[in-house]
Amino acid sequence: MEIINTGIEGLVEIEPKVFGDSRGYFFESYRKDVLNDNGIDLDFVQSNQSFSVKGTLRGLHYQKGDHAQDKLVRVMKGRVLDVAVDLRHESPTFGKFHTVILDAERHNMFLVPVGFAHGFLALEDCVFTYQCSNYYNKESEGGIMWNDPEIGIYWDVENPLVSDKDQELLTFEQYKADPAF
Repeated sequence: MEIINTGIEGLVEIEPKVFGDSRGYFFESYRKDVLNDNGIDLDFVQSNQSFSVKGTLRGLHYQKGDHAQDKLVRVMKGRVLDVAVDLRHESPTFGKFHTVILDAERHNMFLVPVGFAHGFLALEDCVFTYQCSNYYNKESEGGIMWNDPEIGIYWDVENPLVSDKDQELLTFEQYKADPAF
C-alpha cells in the first residue's frame, strides 16, 4: 500500500498493490498495521455501501460531536469525483478542499478524517463503499452546500442529481458562524 499525502493534514489517498493475472486480481483493501506505520490509528465500526447513477452528487456531509467519523472510502464499480473539505476551524487549511478520482479499476481509496465534510459526484454508475470509525447518528449529521461559492469546488457538471435534503444544507458562511469542529 502506498500512502499519498494530499497537502492537507490527515487527508490521504491510498493506492493498494494489486496483483493480477489471467484469473483476475487480488489486493489488500485494508491493513491496520500499514496505516499504523504511517501514523494512522483507526478502528472501523460500521461499513456502508451505496449505488448511484451517473450524475448523482451526494454531500457534503459530516457527523459532529461525539459521533464524528473518520471514513475510508472507495468505489467497487465505476468512478467518482470524491471531495473532502477541511472544516477544522483552527486548521491552517480551514475551508480548503481536495479532490480525488476514485476508480474501481485502480482500487484507490481516500481517507477522510474527522473534521472534514465529504461528498462525491458519480462520473458513471457506481457502487460506493466506506468504513466509518463511529456509528451514524441522525441528530449529529450536518453538511455544507455542494455548490457553495466561497469553497469553490469545480464539479464539472451543470445539473447533478441532488437530494432535496442536500439542497438545504448550510452555506460555508453559516457554518463558520457555528463551527462543528
